[in-house]
Amino acid sequence: MCDGIVLAGGFSSRTQTNKLELPIKGEPILRIVVMTLQQCCDNIVVVGGHYYKEVVEMLKDMERVTVVYNPNYNEGMFSSVLTGVACMTRDFILIPGDYPFILASTYKSVIDSEGEMVVPTYNGRKGHPILIRQHLIHPLLLESPLSNLKKFRDRYQVTYLPVEDKGILMDIDTIKEYESMRSQIEGSY
Repeated sequence: MCDGIVLAGGFSSRTQTNKLELPIKGEPILRIVVMTLQQCCDNIVVVGGHYYKEVVEMLKDMERVTVVYNPNYNEGMFSSVLTGVACMTRDFILIPGDYPFILASTYKSVIDSEGEMVVPTYNGRKGHPILIRQHLIHPLLLESPLSNLKKFRDRYQVTYLPVEDKGILMDIDTIKEYESMRSQIEGSY
């Protein structure tokens, strides 16, 4: 097992509402991500920002979940990455909060893989979540706030893991994407 970081600090500017509260099968997107992660992570840190109070409210009854506030959330996603990483002490999974369709088995496959960083791929396309080993916590925390995860990742050995889960590519950025994905998922049950 390892720990998890869920990034939930953004503005959701393209949806013009807090997209992480949008429901799929009766549950907010963020809760779906956290519930799936709970199946394979001991502790989960959710990094809030613009909608911090809403994130706390959504997750208040969930076990092994801690919500932390990123005071620099307006500086972009990497600031939330660094806020979450500062809470880590062992191997961890990193996932943006708008990827609700990733299978628990995919998380487990990524966690069980070899390599100092593991990135899943679907039909040759890189996706989420990313596994980062404990020995990279300190170097990551020393990274410039002006950097990003891709720049950091590209300096290390990355294992690309092919998976049969298109959910690793399915984030939600617009209301149209949300409605389309929700109807596909809800229609398949």
